[in-house]
Amino acid sequence: MKILCVADTVTRSLLEPNLGGPAIEEIDLVIACGDLPPEYLSSLRNRYNAPLYYVLGNHDLRYQNSPPVGCTHIDRHIVNFSTLSMTGFSGSRWYNGGINQYSEKQMRGFMRRMRFQLWRNKGVDIVVTHAPPRFVHDAEDPCHRGFRIFRWFIDKYKPRYCLHGHIHTHFEDDSERITSINSTSVINCYGYYVLEI
Repeated sequence: MKILCVADTVTRSLLEPNLGGPAIEEIDLVIACGDLPPEYLSSLRNRYNAPLYYVLGNHDLRYQNSPPVGCTHIDRHIVNFSTLSMTGFSGSRWYNGGINQYSEKQMRGFMRRMRFQLWRNKGVDIVVTHAPPRFVHDAEDPCHRGFRIFRWFIDKYKPRYCLHGHIHTHFEDDSERITSINSTSVINCYGYYVLEI
């Protein structure tokens, strides 16, 4: 299975390969980790003719009035695609009171309310977030600190992948995006990343 993961910045060449970008074909699924225009998500959904699941970032202000067409918001929901199960958590750490910003306590409460679903589903294969786990790919300024509860989630439910955005880093090699926590690969999806399972 080939999954196109996107976050934080529009990559025009994903929509128009003639711009000199990668020739990515046969995408089975698109996952968006936040801070992207809703029109971009709709265009990716149409371009690759694949289901698109997304969470919201701290700069996603227009989704309530203009949601991406044909795409599925998975914030605090478990969804299944083929043999994979996944859930998502939108937003970043609280830093100025804007939209989609949460305290550690609030995010912990969101996860607590999902415990029965997660138990019944026997966890998930993929967790999609905007912010990273604390001390994995994050930074020390208030906006870009990750959530400690995401580390707890990884330790308890052992998803195969944790996909996130929010941290704007340019990578020379895709291996630089990935950090392993036990059996979980934490992947910074800034720009785009193709995950093959």
